[in-house]
Amino acid sequence: MSIWFREEEPARKPRLTRERIVAAAVGLLDAEGLAGFSMRALAARVGAGTMSLYEYVRTREDVLDLALDEVFGEIDLPGPESLPWRELLARQLARSRAVMRRHPWVPGLTATRPLAGPNALARAELFHAELARAGLSGPALSAAVGALSFYVSGFTAAENTWWALVRTPEADADIRAGLQRHLERTAHTTLATSADVENQDFDGQFALGLDVILDGIEARL
Repeated sequence: MSIWFREEEPARKPRLTRERIVAAAVGLLDAEGLAGFSMRALAARVGAGTMSLYEYVRTREDVLDLALDEVFGEIDLPGPESLPWRELLARQLARSRAVMRRHPWVPGLTATRPLAGPNALARAELFHAELARAGLSGPALSAAVGALSFYVSGFTAAENTWWALVRTPEADADIRAGLQRHLERTAHTTLATSADVENQDFDGQFALGLDVILDGIEARL
């Protein structure tokens, strides 16, 4: 059962703290990714025995839930200024992408556990409230939130994977140029002329794709 759905036992007098463990978990995930994350490695990072961690969390999955929600807290919520729903959500999604670029393990985790921590819920509430005020409700509202969430996590996951393998803009340009030459030698004329495979502007691609989704949402209002 997720940590967010359980009643927590009273905290013991700490030798460590849960906050320190979570901060170390985020650092370990940033350095090693999910594949390199273990309670033993986490204990070594905080200078404690592995079993001592279980005085503060019950399971490895608890630590992952807490680390993920900690990182959601880095996605700044809007200030007091009043913005149109579309501009506000576009800004929030750009902030989400920036956080997922800093923490490449985040997109993969978001699909595997309930996002029910306080930071995740505050940001989900913002999206639902803005789109509800814009005029959506019921399944259409849920579908719109899902489309936006899946777009940012999917785009950024692909972006993170690409740069982890390719590493430099120069290598990226070489691959794109090679793909363009290959397409021009095939019978796929639409791809060769319209796929824009040599476009290296990830920021622009993200913003344009987001505009397309927001156009579709706005058309339903």
